[in-house]
Amino acid sequence: MTNSIRRKILKTGAAATVMAAAPRVFTQQAGQGASAMSFYEKGPVRIRYEESGSGFPLLLIAGGGLNSTIGGLTNPFNAIDEFKGEYRCVAADLRNANSGQSSGPLEIDRPWDAYTDDHLGLMDHLGIDKFMVLGFCIAGPFIWNLIKRAPNRVVAAVPAQPVGFRPELPNALYDSQKTGWAAELVKRRSDITDAMADQFLTRMFRTNPDFVFTVTRDFVKSCQTPVLVLPDDTAGHSLSVAIESAMLAPKGQLSMYPWKDTPEKIPLAVRHVRSFLLSHRTA
Repeated sequence: MTNSIRRKILKTGAAATVMAAAPRVFTQQAGQGASAMSFYEKGPVRIRYEESGSGFPLLLIAGGGLNSTIGGLTNPFNAIDEFKGEYRCVAADLRNANSGQSSGPLEIDRPWDAYTDDHLGLMDHLGIDKFMVLGFCIAGPFIWNLIKRAPNRVVAAVPAQPVGFRPELPNALYDSQKTGWAAELVKRRSDITDAMADQFLTRMFRTNPDFVFTVTRDFVKSCQTPVLVLPDDTAGHSLSVAIESAMLAPKGQLSMYPWKDTPEKIPLAVRHVRSFLLSHRTA
C-alpha cells in the first residue's frame, strides 16, 4: 500500500515537473524563433533571410559591396522600418558576406548570375512570383540583372546609390573588394584560395567592365520596367552612370541629387521612393 501511494506521488510529481518545464521550453523556442533568421537551401548554397510586414512583396538588398547583409539595411535609412508597414519585405545576407550567415561556392565563371540565382531562388522558395526591389550600392548591378533575367516578375525597381563603372577609376571596385571582402573570406574558408577570389573579382569588375556591369545600354533603352534611380558620387558609385541609366530607361525616373548629404534631405528621397513604389504596386 505504501509503495503504491509512493509510486502515485512520484508519477504525479514527475508529470507536474514536465508540465511546468514545458512552457519554459516553448517560451525559449518562441523567443529564439522571433529573433532567429530563416534559411533557404539549394544544393551547396545556404541563404539566411528575414521577412517583415505584409502586403505586396518588396525585395530589399543592402549595400556594403560583397559584404552586404540584412544589418546593412539601416544605412542610409532604415529600409525595413520604412516599408514593412506597407509591404512584405524580404531581405537576405549575400552569399559569402563575411559578417553574414549565407554561404556557398564561388562561381568564378558567373559571379553576377550566381547572386541573381540566390535572389530568384529565395523568392521561389517563398512562393513569390511578382515583386518590387529596392537596393543599395552593389544592388544596382543585381537589380539590373534581376530585370534582365526575370522581366515579367520585377514590377518596379529602385537602385539607390548604385555601383557603376568609372573609366577614370577602373580598379576602384576590384581593389575595395579585394581588401574589404576577399582577404577575410580566404582566411575563414579553407576551400577558397587567394587565386580563386582574385579570379572571381576579376570576372566581376575587370572583365569587359562598363556601365552598370550586368546589362548594356541597349538593354536599358529597351527595358519596360519602371525604374527610379537615387544617384551617388563616390569611387564605386558613378554619378554619370546613375544619371545615364535613368535617362536611357523608357520608364526611368531620377531622384534629386544630392539626397543624403544632410539628414533633412533623406526623408524627401524616401518619400519619392514610397510614392514611386505605390504607383506601381499591383494587387
